[in-house]
Amino acid sequence: MTTPERYPVARPSLSELEERYLLDAYRSGWISSQGPYLSRFEELFAARCAAGTAVATGNGTVALHLVLAAAGIGPGDEVIVPALTYVATANAVTYCGAQPVFADVAPQSWCIDPEQVSALVGPRTRAVVAVDLYGHPADYAALRGLCQRHGLLLVADAAESFGAQLHGRPTGDLADATTFSFFGNKVVTSGEGGCVTTSDPALADRMRLLRNQGMDPDRRYYFPVVGYNYRLTNLAAALLCAQLERADEIIARRDAVINAYERELAEHPLLTAQPVLTGVRRAPWMAAFLVGPPGVEGPRDHLARALDLRGVDTRPFFVPLPHLPPYSGSRGDHPVTLDLARRGINLPTYADLTDVDVKTIVDRVRAALSGLTSRQ
Repeated sequence: MTTPERYPVARPSLSELEERYLLDAYRSGWISSQGPYLSRFEELFAARCAAGTAVATGNGTVALHLVLAAAGIGPGDEVIVPALTYVATANAVTYCGAQPVFADVAPQSWCIDPEQVSALVGPRTRAVVAVDLYGHPADYAALRGLCQRHGLLLVADAAESFGAQLHGRPTGDLADATTFSFFGNKVVTSGEGGCVTTSDPALADRMRLLRNQGMDPDRRYYFPVVGYNYRLTNLAAALLCAQLERADEIIARRDAVINAYERELAEHPLLTAQPVLTGVRRAPWMAAFLVGPPGVEGPRDHLARALDLRGVDTRPFFVPLPHLPPYSGSRGDHPVTLDLARRGINLPTYADLTDVDVKTIVDRVRAALSGLTSRQ
């Protein structure tokens, strides 16, 4: 068996089942935003997430915006989000005309710190968006209590955590509403796609109204509100139905890949694996490590360059949102976020990696780290 020269950081797991469902949808003629795979996907996904209902969307970003818009968040409002996340989390707030307020993350989970959230709640605060960073659920018990005390909406951004559990409860049933992404690098994918799960029927009805350009469901081409075209296609839903049927298989293999990395690289002094708290079943989105000691900038980027030369693609952690030009005027210090952003790296993680592939990648990581150590 030969090993490939280069390993991408992500690759979708696609089988004959996805092809068969996709062709079935294609041949049916239902290729747009109506069709049997759409309702089937929403039913399957809601059941998988132990949620009352699921509302499919065109991608994960519009899923976030749809929740906030349906909840009536708008100009003059503030929404607390983590400083360390993908920019879509803050952008969705901005789309509503509201102001994202950034909270630092906790070093024990890399997710939004409830104590930091509590300190930021003010008279304009309307919601909190928690992000399950790199597949690890946030502290929803603490966040729920806080939001209930202040009358705030709690949204879970679970773009990276499909398949995760917190004390036995699945992602999708831990907040007032939960958003998912099915981008090409996610655990299950349709290339692009998203979904919102909730057990609030009124919120779900409002999201469905807004998702379909605001058209009255009982009167065609009558639009009582300004809505959006945030619908998922039947073709994408066909792919997702197949992915859901294979989800346990995909998750198990991705788990095995991440566990092998963490086991084989556990003793290296320059690497620290992602922490996982008691009661958490992490979703195996991407293998995540910190490079070098706390507060030291540079080793991560040296390692990434060395691995690139050895045919292993990596990706850095997200740039802190308050350091991006659109949000550079935000207030507050976020030391944990800054340290993680400087040191974090993701290794190739996908279900089609074989044991031989993983061993090859580990060997290349060790060789790159050896070169890094010799520089110090």
